[in-house]
Amino acid sequence: MSQAYPITEHKYDVVVVGAGGAGLRATMGMAAAGLKTAAVTKVFPTRSHTVAAQGGISASLGNMGEDNWQWHMYDTVKGSDWLGDQDAIEYMCREAPAAVLELEQFGMPFSRTEEGKIYQRAFGGMTTQFGEGPAAQRTCAAADRTGHAMLHTLYSQSLKYDTQFFVEYFALDLIMDKDGACRGVLCLSLEDGSLHLFRSHMVVLATGGYGRAFFSCTSAHTCTGDGGGMVLRAGLPLQDMEFIQFHPTGIYGAGCLITEGVRGEGGFLVNSEGERFMERYAPHAKDLASRDVVSRSMTMEIREGRGVGPRKDHIYLHLDHLDPDLIDERLPGISESARIFAGVDVHKEPIPVLPTVHYNMGGIPTNYRAEVVDLKDGNPDAIVPGLMAVGEAACVSVHGANRLGSNSLIDLVVFGRAAALRAKEIIKPGQAHAPIAKDACDAAIARLDHFRYANGSLSTATIRDNMQRVMQDDCAVFRTSKTLLEGVERINEVWKQMPDIKTTDRSLIWNSDLVETLELDNLIRQAVVSMTAAENRKESRGAHAHEDYPERDDENWMKHTLTYHSDEEGVKIDYRPVHNYTLTDEIDYIKPKARVY
Repeated sequence: MSQAYPITEHKYDVVVVGAGGAGLRATMGMAAAGLKTAAVTKVFPTRSHTVAAQGGISASLGNMGEDNWQWHMYDTVKGSDWLGDQDAIEYMCREAPAAVLELEQFGMPFSRTEEGKIYQRAFGGMTTQFGEGPAAQRTCAAADRTGHAMLHTLYSQSLKYDTQFFVEYFALDLIMDKDGACRGVLCLSLEDGSLHLFRSHMVVLATGGYGRAFFSCTSAHTCTGDGGGMVLRAGLPLQDMEFIQFHPTGIYGAGCLITEGVRGEGGFLVNSEGERFMERYAPHAKDLASRDVVSRSMTMEIREGRGVGPRKDHIYLHLDHLDPDLIDERLPGISESARIFAGVDVHKEPIPVLPTVHYNMGGIPTNYRAEVVDLKDGNPDAIVPGLMAVGEAACVSVHGANRLGSNSLIDLVVFGRAAALRAKEIIKPGQAHAPIAKDACDAAIARLDHFRYANGSLSTATIRDNMQRVMQDDCAVFRTSKTLLEGVERINEVWKQMPDIKTTDRSLIWNSDLVETLELDNLIRQAVVSMTAAENRKESRGAHAHEDYPERDDENWMKHTLTYHSDEEGVKIDYRPVHNYTLTDEIDYIKPKARVY
């Protein structure tokens, strides 16, 4: 098989797969540490999905009022519904101010206050005084194009370092040795169809989320969870895959994101009766409650007949009461998106919105140093040698059962940097590579060859559509035992369609048919484990709202779900404990309590 597919071999100290915010920050740090670094990405770096982030990046700078990292940590723990690991959350919140100031020094064009400080806006779930005070203005913003500014800044900075970028290379599979260590990654060059084995002492997966498993989402078409798919095929688990965040405000009919920053600037939601209904569900935080709370509240209004529009199936978001100059200065992208995708002039009329799949809290389990971990020989924190994960691909877990808005961008840069710091500690530049077996790439090549010549009766697009509709129907904002059981059955039926897939392009050069099929193979595996994990969790926590088990059950379910998947045996479930300890004695463990806003 390998003779039919010649392989070009490269040797690096570190290979980073993915060049979004997390991947670029890891790449920069690795190269700056003197490690020979390669960055492999299937799209040009500035087209990575980080570019789409709008509202901002959280850090307790205190530029717009009193703030500190302990308050930020409390909000993050509460937002996670106590499923987040508090050692990792402490690390992120402590490091956040320095990470944002670093971005500023890199030249990131933040919006400014009149005194010239970084502008910070309010965001859902961000409070002061450990939840007792008013909303915190903690989210540092570059108008409503923060991700765009951040990604371009990081890419321009990364060019200062001696990093080799392999652009438009698609990662096929991890290369693991018999002892379970990662020794590299096999990639396909989309331009000429050649295969490349990147041997390294560390592979860093920064491949983003798997939002495209759903029919309606805010994710780019490239968000196909390639890292998660590779990890599952390597026999490693994914963690907390049942927790999928619906952003409250996707444009109705288009899914395009309307940032939470709109509500942070004073926008509000209304139902068909003109009522600001969030005051009933979250009397204190109102429209700035956490995303899971707002999404459920909107869904309840629609279910009870108070939706807007001819079908009463969505909600209105008003910002037409705001000063037009404020809108044009702080929310210019929103004005443009609303005009293009909804035909709405935000200065005069509301935006039609609906909760839309936005973020995956689950992913590849890691510690706060970004090292991938697995449950092995009774040790729930056993490190997988040679493998790291950062960004949305990873589950650190700082977001637990529900991510607070603006915590994703800070997650990227804090843990991208953490990965680099850890790699510097454990890798000696230029050290010799361990030998790998002659047949190390055979399974990955066989998979590529299988899909290249697949000649079944169902197109990739057909199976993908089947998957997306099942996930949209049965893995939604509200879940019941009945819908989840049906969902497991339906998604497994879609999985069984994969052997009957058909590709039509047999070439290897710019073969989008083949690449989309390989991406679907990554997506469907994660769809199966997500649905199975959701059916398995018999409680409501964060984004997982189970109508038959409406209460959070800390006694039985304060634990991370581990899901393994194999072609032969399907899904296997295990668990890791939630880290109920902090990193330092500067803050005590935050004990669980009822989560109200």
